Amino acid sequence: MGFKLLSSVLLTLSLCGAVFSNPVRVSEWESDPAVIHLREYLRIRTVQPDVNYDEAIKFLSSLAFGSSTPHQVVLLGPHQKPMLLMTWEGTDPSLDSILLNSHMDVVPVFEDNWTHPPFDAFMDENGTIFARGVQDMKSVGIQYIEAIARLKTAGVKLKRTIHVSFVPDEEIGGEDGMLAFLDTDVYRRLRVGFALDEGMASPDDDYLVFYAERSAWPLVVTSSGTSGHGSLLLDDTAGEKLRYVIDKFMDLREENKKKLESNPELTAGDVTTINLTQLGGGVQENVVPDQLTATFDIRLALSEDHREFEDMIARWCLEAGPNVTYQFVYKTPPVAPTALDRTNPYWGAFEAAAEDMNLTLRQRVFPAGTDGGYLRGLGVPVLGFSPLTRTPRAAASG
Repeated sequence: MGFKLLSSVLLTLSLCGAVFSNPVRVSEWESDPAVIHLREYLRIRTVQPDVNYDEAIKFLSSLAFGSSTPHQVVLLGPHQKPMLLMTWEGTDPSLDSILLNSHMDVVPVFEDNWTHPPFDAFMDENGTIFARGVQDMKSVGIQYIEAIARLKTAGVKLKRTIHVSFVPDEEIGGEDGMLAFLDTDVYRRLRVGFALDEGMASPDDDYLVFYAERSAWPLVVTSSGTSGHGSLLLDDTAGEKLRYVIDKFMDLREENKKKLESNPELTAGDVTTINLTQLGGGVQENVVPDQLTATFDIRLALSEDHREFEDMIARWCLEAGPNVTYQFVYKTPPVAPTALDRTNPYWGAFEAAAEDMNLTLRQRVFPAGTDGGYLRGLGVPVLGFSPLTRTPRAAASG
């Protein structure tokens, strides 16, 4: 099966991540076309919120694993954000295709906190590359292109058609990116049967493979109450009622934290995570405000019952007192995980490729959100896979 060979090549092309624990001589890397292309890509400032997509697409199109490779730019959503779609045609077009997806945008950066400028793609004497987006996820996109280019150079022909997509706006939810792409005739004509998307770097020799994602439920709790002078002990204040809700969330956070710490087999993706991320309200230090807000980043474990969880939030707000409400910024619905058994032939091919190369795969639930979640929502089996080993995870990755 063609996918097995492609998987093997992708597994072996472990290009430079943010950090390598095993030093290498720079001379072994700096002249390698894959590393040259990666560093050139990293120098393009595709940083949110002002992303230079045009330059990225121009550069990636120039790689396109051969001038004979069809590629097109698709404009997505009401803001007409561009994506690049490359296609390597298979010998049997009747078979469902394989999509290798990556996103071009990277998260914002505080440049003063960097050892080296984040868009210089500086490489030190150990072969370490310092750059925003090297793990999330420009190295993976270059690996796709280089893997296919080397297969084509070797004269390999695959049965299935391979599509490589470079999409915009993943870092801000993908509304004008993957989500919009899935609603186009261009996507429907691809007849995607399986997809690879981003994973995470592994600090050891094992390869991490992500088969599911948690549901994201960012939430704002608003507490309204009695206002007055700060020298008084007023009843029914916004602060005391909001404290009740915050305490409930923090207690639940502690329960999940203990669950994670007590079982070394668990990762963040296996539990529900809750973090208080914003507090708002008030006019000055000696005035009791009439309204306060608290914002929480909530990621629900696969085991959570969504209805029961929201009922619990509603109950906490009711118990806190009158005029305490909640509103979700958005809610991602539960999506069935990608099957990792015989019902999924793509997983079988992927696993067999790893076994042939004596590589160990670790199956994980992705702790954050990716474009792969949208594809899974359509029933497409997706594996999140960034073949980066012996590489500490970058702080901004995922």
